[in-house]
Amino acid sequence: MKNVLVVDHPIVHLYLTVLRDKTTNTASFRRAMAHIGNILAYHALSELPLKETTVETPIQSTKGYQTASEVIVVPILRAGLSLVDGIIDFIPEAKVGHVGVYRDETTHEPVNYYDNLPSGIKKGYNLVVDPMLATGGSASHAINFLKESGAENIRFVSLIAAPEGVERMQNDHPDVPIITAAIDEKLNDQAYIIPGLGDAGDRYFGTS
Repeated sequence: MKNVLVVDHPIVHLYLTVLRDKTTNTASFRRAMAHIGNILAYHALSELPLKETTVETPIQSTKGYQTASEVIVVPILRAGLSLVDGIIDFIPEAKVGHVGVYRDETTHEPVNYYDNLPSGIKKGYNLVVDPMLATGGSASHAINFLKESGAENIRFVSLIAAPEGVERMQNDHPDVPIITAAIDEKLNDQAYIIPGLGDAGDRYFGTS
């Protein structure tokens, strides 16, 4: 698939197995999400622009690097929060914004119920985060919102994606790379990813 990176790594497969297992408890689920978020961040930031600087070692001056643009992580509430700890552990200086989206029962279209974006969106290196890319509606809506807010450099990070969601994203936002740990089989009649892992938000926060 064009502009889609599936992180195929033995350790990712191990953590995905923990996350998919319905007997995994909340604490283990959270740990696995944090670890896999860290790995996804590594790949999502592979094109982060840098600028040269000079650093003094105990021996002499040498060349070093600093980020050339701010990293801004924007989870789609609430499930997107589950990947944030792993990402900001990888890059602690990242700013974190929030976008809350619900689906209108009449129009079936996504609607913002909350948003709070930090400064620097326009020139920042923006990661929109949601563990499950199912239909793609919420992801596409959140990315539209960021673009309307001036964002020019956006990547979408998910744990598991459905082919339907990937297709929607590629149609709506062909300029936005997708970084995910797995592309599953399909969506079921309730728009859950098959085989998936259930509701990521409920399993992470211990709700039902």
